[in-house]
Amino acid sequence: MSAPRLPEAFGNYALKDFAEILPPAGIDWLPQTPGWAVLGTLVLAWLLRRVFRALRRWHRNRYRREAAAALRALQNQPPGQVQVADINQLLKRAALAGYAREQVAGLNGQCWIDFLNGECPAAVFTGAPADWLRDGPYRQQVLSGDQCRLLVAAASDWLAQHRGPATC
Repeated sequence: MSAPRLPEAFGNYALKDFAEILPPAGIDWLPQTPGWAVLGTLVLAWLLRRVFRALRRWHRNRYRREAAAALRALQNQPPGQVQVADINQLLKRAALAGYAREQVAGLNGQCWIDFLNGECPAAVFTGAPADWLRDGPYRQQVLSGDQCRLLVAAASDWLAQHRGPATC
């Protein structure tokens, strides 16, 4: 069964000669002038440069993260098992990763302390931690719990604050 057939004249007779208005074409959201394309390219290039520099800085500072993790592992050892030589070795490895070998490899004693303090905005190895780091590796000095905390705090401050290689 189907619907009945519609009559020839159907609907509103007053609108018989009415022409339907066509809507305008869709508005293009892309910029029509080349200046916007140039500006968009410049902004994209600036963003890519920022991302590239951030990734390069992150990659260049991985030695700091690795040294900080090793320092935390040393700090978690039981008191009386951490030697000054362990922390000194960790600092030397971090300095060798961040600076030229010729600049760091031959340093020891007070020259080593002066180098470490000279690479930070403010000296971090002063007083007893500087004495332990200067003389402790040669005497196989074992640190107590408080001494270990002081030296680890100074070493972590140096890892976080030192200037490192020249950055652009």
